[in-house]
Formats: sequence, C-alpha cells, structure tokens
Amino acid sequence: MTFQKFELENWQSDYEQTVRFNLADSTVDPVTVADLIEGGKDVERIMSVPLYYPEVNGERGLRGLIAGLYDGIGSDDVLVTVGASEANAAIVDALCEPGDRVVVMEPGYRQVWGLALNRGCDVAAFELDAERGWAPDLEQLRRVATPGTRIIYVCNPNNPTGYILTEEEMAEIVRIAEDCGAWIVADEVYRGSERLTERETPSFVGMTDRVIGVGSLSKSYGLSGLRIGWAVCTHPELADLWRRHEYVAIATGRLDNHLAECALRASTRERLFDRNRTCVRRGYELFSSWMQRQDGRLTALAPMASALAFVRYDSDLPSVEVGDLFRRKASVLVAPGVFFGREGWFRINIGMDTGYLSQALDALSPVVAELPNALQR
Repeated sequence: MTFQKFELENWQSDYEQTVRFNLADSTVDPVTVADLIEGGKDVERIMSVPLYYPEVNGERGLRGLIAGLYDGIGSDDVLVTVGASEANAAIVDALCEPGDRVVVMEPGYRQVWGLALNRGCDVAAFELDAERGWAPDLEQLRRVATPGTRIIYVCNPNNPTGYILTEEEMAEIVRIAEDCGAWIVADEVYRGSERLTERETPSFVGMTDRVIGVGSLSKSYGLSGLRIGWAVCTHPELADLWRRHEYVAIATGRLDNHLAECALRASTRERLFDRNRTCVRRGYELFSSWMQRQDGRLTALAPMASALAFVRYDSDLPSVEVGDLFRRKASVLVAPGVFFGREGWFRINIGMDTGYLSQALDALSPVVAELPNALQR
C-alpha cells in the first residue's frame, strides 16, 4: 500500500521557514505567556510546577475545565492529547479497520482523510457547495454513508471555508449517522472564532451517543505552541484512545497542562475569544478590501468563523503551481486548495497582525496580476 503523506503539513514544513510571510498557517496571531497569565499568583504557580510527568490522560483540573465546555461530560470523559492531531490519529486507529467506509467533509482539513487511507479504509466525501454559500450536500452524504459506515468526519466551523453548520444541518448529519451506524468525529477546534456573532458554535457532543468531540487550544485560543488538544466521549471507546495515547506520547507536558488551565478559566477564555474575534474581524476587513482591488481575479465567500479565507483564483494553473508562484515571487506562503480536496482555490490566513498581513497582501498583488497570463510564462 502506498503511503499517503500529509500534503498540507508537508508543504508547510518544507517552506514556512523560507518565506518572509507565512499565511499558510491556520491560527490567529499567537498569544504570549505574558498575555496568558494573570497576576503574581499565576507566576508563582507556574514557577513552582515540578517538571515531572502529569496524569497520563491529562491533569484532573484541566480535564474538569474541558468537561465544563460541554453538556453531559465529566472529567473522566476527557482525554488530553498532543494537539487535536493526536486525538484524530488515535480515533482512526481505534475505530477503523481496513476496508471500513470513512466519510469526510470536503473541502476540509485532510488529516482524517489521509489517516483513513493509510489504514486501508474506503474513503468517500460529501461536499460543501460553494454555489450555496458552502452549505453541505446532505443528500450526497446520505448516499455515501452506506450501512456499516464507521466514521463521518466533520469540521465545524469548517477549515478552510469558515462555514458554520446550521443546527438543522447538524441534526440531519446526526440522523444519517444513526441510520448507518457511524461514529461522528466532530473536529471543533474553531469554536470561539465566530466572525458574525458572539455566540459560540454548538457542539455535536451530546446530540447522539456515538460522537467524539475533538478540541484544541491552537486555533480559537492562539496557543498553538502549547500543543494541547483533547477528545471527549461518554462511550467506553475513550479508553481505546487512551491506550493509543500511551504508545504514541505517554503524556502531554505538565507545564503545558498548567498553562492550559490558565487559558480555560472562564475569565481568561472569554478574553482570548474576544481577542481572537477581533483578529478575525479586522483581518477579514483588510483582506476583503484588498481582494476587491484585484480586478476580479480572486473571489471568496466571507467566512462565518476562523482566521481563514478560501479563495478562488482566475487561472487554469493548478493550485500547487499558484502557491509556488506566490512563494517564489512574493515570498508569501499560502495553502494550495488541492490539499483540501478542491482544485482552483487556495487558503490564506487573515488572522495575523494587521501590519504583517497588509505587507503580505501588498507583496501578493503584482503576482496575482500575472495569474491570468501565467500559462504563457
């Protein structure tokens, strides 16, 4: 079996340190330790943390705070992982056997897609439809989620489009999963990054018994350097994820656990979400204004959430070649759309510092102007 590499992460690993402007990432401008902690007591507590192993499934205080983000979840229903990426990997390994049907949302973050292919699964997709504002094709989902389907993977809010499922769409996805016997794997790392509302996106957790919610401090908190994620599940299968966690990571970092507790305190969490939404809103205004000056060569639907814009470009060039042109000629890194299952598009980060973003967009403008004639180069 040919190994399916993680093309998006491979692209970022190869190039993100070689460009002046990295807009291929998917989080907001990062939070500093000084921004995170509040007052002398926090400093004293952090400075006194013994750098020994934490509880293998995550410090109990942190698991309690994570549990409080969901209805009907207790601290023993939480597994703290090395980012959402470890949670997703453990889920696919625990739930799937070769030949199992796995259905993924596209365009989408293709980690579960690639993990399932490498597991020997039969992978199918259901699409978000750009012509309908990125609404999901639920009739297609019902067709591809055949009886015995093992996983239906959703990312809500979506990466890369920023689309938020309606509660009616969520309910229909639950009905389809229950009808075919599938687990819902709900990647919800962008909850809290809503651009148009202060209301946090509802979770799939609690809507059906066979659901695993995946979260992280990387995206809506601006704390990707902590490498703290989690899986929540009321089913006994959570223990199967824990057993895999012991093989791969043993545990997350103890200091990371304590800093994560600081982040998830109600007052700090609200402050971080306010900061995130400010970054997203300012960034989109700047990006939208810039895009309107590109003479129709670029189009994008306004994201409902996330620090991302998914952009269609007016050229026949494959998206990897477009990304390569941006990298070489403007020293700006974006993420090619093919890495999300959609050719003719690219993903760009709009949540970084506005000065940095403005300079990056200015550098892109002359290269974008060349795109319609790029085949003649």
